[in-house]
Amino acid sequence: MTPKTFKIKSFGCQMNVYDGERMAELLGQRGMTAAADSEEADLVVLNTCHIREKAADKAYSDVGRLRRDDGSKPLIALAGCVAQAEGAEARRRSPLIDIVVGPQAYHRLPDMIAAAERGGRPVDTDMPSISKFSALPARRRASPSAFLTVQEGCDKFCTYCVVPYTRGAEVSRPWDDILEEGRSLVDAGAREIVLLGQNVNAWKYGRRDLADLIRELASIDRLERIRYTTSHPMDMNDALIQAHADSAKLMPYLHLPVQSGSNRILKAMNRSHTAETYLAIIDLMRAARPDIAISGDFIVGFPGETEEDFEATLNIVNAVRYASAYSFKYSPRPGTPAAAMEDQIPRDIMDDRLQRLQSRIGEHQLAFNRSTIGCDTPVLIERPGRLLGQMIGRSPWLQSVHVETAAPPGEIVDVTLVAAGPNSMTGAARRQVAA
Repeated sequence: MTPKTFKIKSFGCQMNVYDGERMAELLGQRGMTAAADSEEADLVVLNTCHIREKAADKAYSDVGRLRRDDGSKPLIALAGCVAQAEGAEARRRSPLIDIVVGPQAYHRLPDMIAAAERGGRPVDTDMPSISKFSALPARRRASPSAFLTVQEGCDKFCTYCVVPYTRGAEVSRPWDDILEEGRSLVDAGAREIVLLGQNVNAWKYGRRDLADLIRELASIDRLERIRYTTSHPMDMNDALIQAHADSAKLMPYLHLPVQSGSNRILKAMNRSHTAETYLAIIDLMRAARPDIAISGDFIVGFPGETEEDFEATLNIVNAVRYASAYSFKYSPRPGTPAAAMEDQIPRDIMDDRLQRLQSRIGEHQLAFNRSTIGCDTPVLIERPGRLLGQMIGRSPWLQSVHVETAAPPGEIVDVTLVAAGPNSMTGAARRQVAA
């Protein structure tokens, strides 16, 4: 039976969220409609992430839960990075899976569904060039803040990371294609565009780089805000730093992962920067845009990490004073060099270090939020809050702001920030900016 309804469940990074949206548009173009939940869907797509340990086990557990009480099941597609890593092995591990499709092949999903309807069990984990985007439909609906993938893959080969193996080599989308999709997103209702890439600031097209792309996107009428993520310190050039000073639409926010404050651990991770070169980039960013909010990523418990190495990480947190940061315990990924390294750190030590790191990050995050109390700032309304008359939006510094306003999602409201919590702000609406 041809599926008429679908449910896409995306896990992990913003790139997976973007891919999930594009698969939904692709299926919608073929006449299928989105279901509210898996129970009502004829097709369920599990768009998986493989960045953490046991991600594959979780994916198969999710597959198992799709079997219904009466013994039936929807058509099941395993997509994303677990699908790429497992390939045909996925079907051997779980016969419930009908389709296995990697992140570079999901534009072929309709044909794979047709093959599955005929009794086939298609697997497609080819990693072609970024030409998949030309096979996707035009953007017709967009949230107030919309993702736009401009670059995929990674050539850095950090010793802990599976991305080069699941997403392939670094590839940049063409200039005209990005601008066309950007305009489509704005026409579909986006007020903010978030440029995505595994190493987004590695985007290049001819002589143009990400700074050139940002400036061109900024010329689109009705586009009010631009952000980008995730960046690599190696690819932060002077032009991109200067763009933060020159472009009013480029938000004062930078997510720049450092992973560790120890140069010895950074070398073992095959990171191309040191603590000193990273801090120099932060100094340049703050000189260009004094109000910029800095975010980062950290891994604790990398093989061989000593207490001295961990203290160096705490030191870099204190030096940067992050407005927000993501922190994780080291997770060995099969096939990566770090997984075979000696001196793996015991779990209890990792747990202790993560707790201490997150406590320190939390102190700085709260301090940053408190420093913005009293600021008059535009807030992009995104969704209703829990309280009657309350809406939730984002400040230029990516803070979640709760404000009482009648403004609908997609409008920008002038707000005075009046109170700060560890993870959000309270704002008082001043006046509404015309949409």
